[in-house]
Amino acid sequence: MSGKYIVVFKDHASQDQINDYVNQVTNNGGEVTQHYDTVLKGFAAEMPDHLLTSFQASDIIEYVEPDSIVTTQQ
Repeated sequence: MSGKYIVVFKDHASQDQINDYVNQVTNNGGEVTQHYDTVLKGFAAEMPDHLLTSFQASDIIEYVEPDSIVTTQQ
C-alpha cells in the first residue's frame, strides 16, 4: 500500500541527506512529485507505507503528513 505525503526536514538537514531520502522513495517504487527548498526543506511524494514509519523515526525529519488539498471558505 502507498500514500501521498509531505516530508519536511529540520533546518540542519543537508541537501545530500535530503537526496538520500528522495532516493529511498524512488528505489522503493515511489515517486517524488514536488521539491520544496524556498520556505522549507522537503518534498511531496507518493511512497510505500513502510517508508512512512522509518521516515517518522528519523532525527533529521521534522514531520511527515498526508498530502491533501486544502481549501479555504470565504
